[in-house]
Amino acid sequence: MVALAKFRIGDIVRHRIFPFRGVIFDVDPEFNNTEEWWLRIPEHMRPRKDQPFYHLLAENEESTYIAYVSEQNLLWDESGEPVSHPQVDEFFSKIQDGRYVPMNQFAN
Repeated sequence: MVALAKFRIGDIVRHRIFPFRGVIFDVDPEFNNTEEWWLRIPEHMRPRKDQPFYHLLAENEESTYIAYVSEQNLLWDESGEPVSHPQVDEFFSKIQDGRYVPMNQFAN
């Protein structure tokens, strides 16, 4: 059974263990990366595969990058600061009510 995602595209989150944060730009309902990637995670920290995984435009104090993170390792970012990743403007049009608005969001 696939779990419902706790976070949505545009949400600003931070990693539970490591010092980085980012904005979600895509969601996989369950693990959808290579077995090699998964096995590189130390076994005592390896997340379950049967949960949502999130693609983040991530940043830390040294750099910006793309991260792939399990739901169990994400928390809401409550800093109120925008994400300074250079690709933010490719995916999002603005910040509204504390989250990014996707560029391709259409009104019904």
